[in-house]
Amino acid sequence: MKEFLRTLILVVVRLFGLPWAHTAAQQAQKPESTPRRILLLRPDHLGDLVLTTPILDALKTHIPDAHITMMVGPWSSEVVARHPAIDCLLTCPFPGFQRAAQKSLAPYILLLSIAQQLRLNRYDLAINLRPDFWWGAGLLYLAGIPHRLGYAIEPGRPFLTRALPFHSPEPAPVSNLRLVSAALETLGYSPLEQPYTPERYPLQFIPTAEEQEWVTERLDKEGINPDSPIVVIHPGAGAPVKLWRTEAWSACASILPALFTSPTPVRIILTGSKSERPMLEEIGQGMTAQSLLVTDASVAFLGRPTRASLVHGGPQGDTSSLHQHSAAQPAPASLVAASTFDRKKWPRTHAYAWYQNNRWRQQLQQS
Repeated sequence: MKEFLRTLILVVVRLFGLPWAHTAAQQAQKPESTPRRILLLRPDHLGDLVLTTPILDALKTHIPDAHITMMVGPWSSEVVARHPAIDCLLTCPFPGFQRAAQKSLAPYILLLSIAQQLRLNRYDLAINLRPDFWWGAGLLYLAGIPHRLGYAIEPGRPFLTRALPFHSPEPAPVSNLRLVSAALETLGYSPLEQPYTPERYPLQFIPTAEEQEWVTERLDKEGINPDSPIVVIHPGAGAPVKLWRTEAWSACASILPALFTSPTPVRIILTGSKSERPMLEEIGQGMTAQSLLVTDASVAFLGRPTRASLVHGGPQGDTSSLHQHSAAQPAPASLVAASTFDRKKWPRTHAYAWYQNNRWRQQLQQS
């Protein structure tokens, strides 16, 4: 019954959007406007949005006069709010990504409402950056955007004018860059240079001066010397199944200080939300070294936690702070990740970086 209702809704969306789709098809045959108006859609939370940032500079470099709008969830807007390549940032409470319960018809009412708003902006091209997000593809269709790109995953594929085959597993930044490269070709520009490496297309997260000052003041308040090596561990995750064992984090955190030869003691910071404080306290109680618990950290603190941070850890494949940290650090940082393996992230750049130190790897495996 549920599958029948979803199929029925998809048919209704296609029929309802036919007039705008017909107009969009006609506009696609006309000479493109200048500057090009481009819409990027990404509904995900913090970590996945950080993995989207390489496309922004790449797109702006190829089309400097393009007007780039990005629509994200309010839960992750801080990641790109200050990005220089974005001309307009829109937020949308995307269904399926909210933690609060919704009424059954709410996603479809929202779909029609947001599509009506987007039609006023007359975009030339839009990219649905999440591969399996049919709601986003349907939104671009109802908005009457001439060129609509995404991945050929049902049931969203019919709403797109160009659907690329999805390669799985594939690092998320590579998937995003492939879509942008196809979008450039669609508009008559040369595709992005390959291979899609982290060096050529780096992650980017830019804390403000005020946010960095807050971090400095917080560390000074806790008596942490600017020259002290610091280990930051963010053990939380988006779902209980992705959490690592607290005793394993305690063992890991207890081992790390012995690996440094700094004249000043290593300081360990455990970060998380207020609701995660019991977990942080349990980890801290199991450690042999003293730790600092931080539950009021901003997004910027998780992205650029310290002036001398050497290690930043969290569950691999899920914790947004890992991606933010690697995006914000001006130099490579060593990271440790738990066992929730995910090949969709950049390989060997942040979650894999601890493999560069064989001694550390062996110690962690024993824990």
